Amino acid sequence: MAFKQNSEINLLSLVVVHYNIPREFPRTLFSLSPSFQKGISADDYEVIVVDNGSKELPDISSYRESGMNIRLLQVPNPNQSPARAINLGLNASLGKNIGVFIDGARMASPGLLQSAQQALRFSDRSIVATRGRYLGPTMQRTSMNEGYTKDFEDAMLGSLDWKNNGYRLFEKSVFDESSGAHWFDPRISECNSLFMSRALWSEINGFSEDFQSLGGGFVNLDTLTRATSLEETQPILLIGEATFHQLHGGVATNVPKENVFPMRAEYEAKRGTPYEPPVLNWLFFGNFKFRPALIEMGLSHTAKAILMEDAKNRKKESAKNPMPDESVGSQTDPTKISTSLSKNLIPQKNLRRLKRRLAKIKLVMIIWKRFIIIRTRIRKHNA
Repeated sequence: MAFKQNSEINLLSLVVVHYNIPREFPRTLFSLSPSFQKGISADDYEVIVVDNGSKELPDISSYRESGMNIRLLQVPNPNQSPARAINLGLNASLGKNIGVFIDGARMASPGLLQSAQQALRFSDRSIVATRGRYLGPTMQRTSMNEGYTKDFEDAMLGSLDWKNNGYRLFEKSVFDESSGAHWFDPRISECNSLFMSRALWSEINGFSEDFQSLGGGFVNLDTLTRATSLEETQPILLIGEATFHQLHGGVATNVPKENVFPMRAEYEAKRGTPYEPPVLNWLFFGNFKFRPALIEMGLSHTAKAILMEDAKNRKKESAKNPMPDESVGSQTDPTKISTSLSKNLIPQKNLRRLKRRLAKIKLVMIIWKRFIIIRTRIRKHNA
C-alpha cells in the first residue's frame, strides 16, 4: 500500500475500527474520551473511527460537540477483513504517533493513552503494546457456554460503576489467550491497541491487505510480528493498563477453537511458515493504580505458598483469639474487665498487623527481584 507521509504533528492519533457493534461501541468511545482518559487532554490526541460496512453508522456527534477531536470515515467497497479500514485510518491520521484498535468492541483502561504516549518517548523506534482482557469470569469462549451473556455483561458493568473508576474493570476480567498468563509474561502474540511512530507504520506498510479471512484472520498477529522484526526497535509492554473485550460474537474470540484453524492455514500460506509468537525482549513500562490479583503477578509457587500459609495462620489466630464482645463492658466496670484481656489482646492484635506487613514485604521483595532481573536483561540488551 502507498502510505502517505502527512506532515507530522505532535499528536497521538487513534485508529478505531467499527463494524456492527451498536451495543458495545458507545462504551468503547466513552473509554477513549477525555472525560475518562487520565493525564491526557483533548488537544493531545485524535480519534479516527473507520466504519467497515456496518448496517448502521455510529453516532459520534455528542463526542464532537463536547470537544473531542474525533472523525468518522467509511471504507469504500468494504470486505470482511479490517486491514483496508485500518490503512485508510492510518493514511488519514495527522499525528506523529499512531495507535490502532483493530477491535472497536474493546474498552480502554483510564491511563492507557497517557502511558502509551509516555512509552513512545523512550525511543523513536518504540513499539508499544498492551495486553488484552476478557470481561467476565473466564475466557469468553468458555464462559459463553456457562451462561455468560450480553445481558449478564451489561448488568455486571452497571454494578461496577466503571465510568467513575475504570480500573474496576480489572476486577471482572481475565487475560485473554494471546496476552500471556500474567503481567510479566513475555509471551504475547497480539494486542488490540498497538502504538508506533508514523515512520514505523510506514516501514511495514500498515496492515497487510493480503489477509482476507473473516475479521482479518491472523493479520493482527502478523502486524506485531513484522513490526517487532524491524531493526533497532524497542518493544515495550504496558503494565497496569489494558483493553477489555466485550461479548459481541468476535470471529476469533467468541467461537470454538476449530474456527481459528483456517486462519492459521491462511497465515502459513501467506508467510510460508507456521505462525509462532515472536520471542521478544520486552521492556515493561507503567505502574499499578489498583491491586492486581496475586495469580496475575507471576509469583513463584514458593511465594504463593508462603502467602497462602500466612493467610491460613492469620485465620487460625483470629479463631483462637476472637475480639471480645463489646457488650461485656455494659455488664461490668470496663476498667476492671479489660486488665487481663488487654494484656493478651493487644499483643495478638499487633502480631496480626505485623504478619500482614511481613506478607506485603515478601510480595514487594519478590516483585522487586523480578524487576531487577528484567532491568539487567534490558541493560545487557542495550549495551
